[in-house]
Amino acid sequence: MSIDYDAARSIPAIFLAQADQLGDKPFLAAKQGGAWCSISWAEARDRALALASGLKGLGLAPGDRVMLVSENRPEWAIADLAIMLAGGITVPAYVTNNAADHLHILTDSGARIILVSTAALAERVLEAAVRSARPPTIICLDMPERHQAHQVTVLDWAETAQAEPDVVQLIRRQTADIRRDDIACLIYTSGTGGAPRGVMLSHGAMIADCAGAFRLLERVRLADEVFLSFLPLSHAYEHTVGLIFPITIGARIVYAEGLEQLAANMAEIRPTIMTAVPRLYESMRARILKAVERQGGAKAKLFHQAVDLGRKRYLHGRLGPLDWLADKALDRLVRTKVAARFGGRLKALVSGGAPLAPEVGLFFTALGVPILQGYGQTEAGPAISCSPPDRIRIETVGPPLAGIELAIAEDGEILVRGEVVMTGYWNDPAATARTIDTDGWLKTGDIGEIDPDGYLRITDRKKDIIVNSGGDNVSPQRVEGLLTLRPEIAQAMVHGDRRPHLVALLVPDGDWAAQWARDNGQAGELAEWCALPAFRRAVADAVDHVNAGLSPIEKVRRFVLCAEPFTTDNGMMTPTLKVRRHVVRERFGAQLEALYHTKSE
Repeated sequence: MSIDYDAARSIPAIFLAQADQLGDKPFLAAKQGGAWCSISWAEARDRALALASGLKGLGLAPGDRVMLVSENRPEWAIADLAIMLAGGITVPAYVTNNAADHLHILTDSGARIILVSTAALAERVLEAAVRSARPPTIICLDMPERHQAHQVTVLDWAETAQAEPDVVQLIRRQTADIRRDDIACLIYTSGTGGAPRGVMLSHGAMIADCAGAFRLLERVRLADEVFLSFLPLSHAYEHTVGLIFPITIGARIVYAEGLEQLAANMAEIRPTIMTAVPRLYESMRARILKAVERQGGAKAKLFHQAVDLGRKRYLHGRLGPLDWLADKALDRLVRTKVAARFGGRLKALVSGGAPLAPEVGLFFTALGVPILQGYGQTEAGPAISCSPPDRIRIETVGPPLAGIELAIAEDGEILVRGEVVMTGYWNDPAATARTIDTDGWLKTGDIGEIDPDGYLRITDRKKDIIVNSGGDNVSPQRVEGLLTLRPEIAQAMVHGDRRPHLVALLVPDGDWAAQWARDNGQAGELAEWCALPAFRRAVADAVDHVNAGLSPIEKVRRFVLCAEPFTTDNGMMTPTLKVRRHVVRERFGAQLEALYHTKSE
């Protein structure tokens, strides 16, 4: 059941209307004790109103900020809705944040209250709170053992979430007074560059974004949808597309157990819609190809034939009679089995957050699991454009969503205008003025072009473009994407700004490296293999294979091998799996620069 997006005034108003209408239908689900447990719309509404009542009792006033620190779970959604129902502004924080990160957000946002889920997460929150000039009240779902040792008020979530009938009625009445241009959430960008800044998103910005998503996906006949939520809800992408949008269409949301269990969860839940970042699809492709390689024989031959014919059908628009018959047979023999890995009911598999390598998109499309590549950023709600299900162009990110204007500046920068654009950066009018011009155009910092049919093609990040010493512009993401398609290379970052050519930091693929070691009779671990000349030559062969398809200025001349992968734990990746280039450069910059002063091996 979708809503009237143009008439809707606020997210909590939409939620209450949906919950009152849908009642006992399942809404949120997660695994507990090995079994999937669901919460109905009515139960979620009552729990959100009870928590909102408790927040009001603590003195929360309209416009007050409330930090939310939790892994993806039903309580995250309930807490977010409760904060907005109480008139507050949700300030999500990543569970990977350390105490210093929490302190920055706490201090900058001025949050009065923090809602936190687990005891382990509460420890880091407490560490930040005691260092704050104005310690907040902390509400914990699971109470930490040593909370009384801190000079901070720590309350139990269940005891706080007590519904006062008069307050609940007041909240319901006041919800009607929330306006579309009121701030709904303050999302701190995960930061591939410097310190995170708070992006102010209004209720209208997210509702308008959901309206655009609905008009895009209504072509797949939305009805009784099941979303599998995997990406961090503290990121604008999952917050809007994975929580607010499902609410607007009355869908069910199921929270995945984690990356390791994702494939099993997809088979169990059988989602109809799922959003993820390219890194996940790259990993899925690699796992499928490895499984096919192990299987070998006739089944592997049929699989590769399905990919080849699917690719041919996409590239040429149609197949000849014999190929068409073979392709139809491969639907049953291969593609239905691949679709079953995703649950067998997918209507839309959406990719966003970073560029999707065309080869990855073409691989899944050829196998009957088309990926809708989208584009966006936190400052724009966040979704800006997406390929429509019936007119996918893998090499693009599709046309703009309904209600969004796109333009290309003289220097190639993508400009965006519409209700989806942020109100501004919290406490930073100077940065806001630099980012949104006087005509309301948001400067995205991305470079792109719009084709005659209105499809947007991203060519690079404005700030990430490498300008070599000859003045040539090079797209690092394109080169990195091609490198990581090789089975030998798991991760890559190229380097070469103001230098004569490109060099790279490469993380070898663990499975490939282990197989290489077995084939070559080598004991030990990856760090030891990286020092072996024969291992380096094997990786160099992979780099040469990629270089063969690159222009002279894009070729990687030398590389450093790194046994430690880029992760969120070591700070080299954001929670949405983007490389934090400044962090990687800080750690490995000297080694990369040394490549310009050593002789070729």
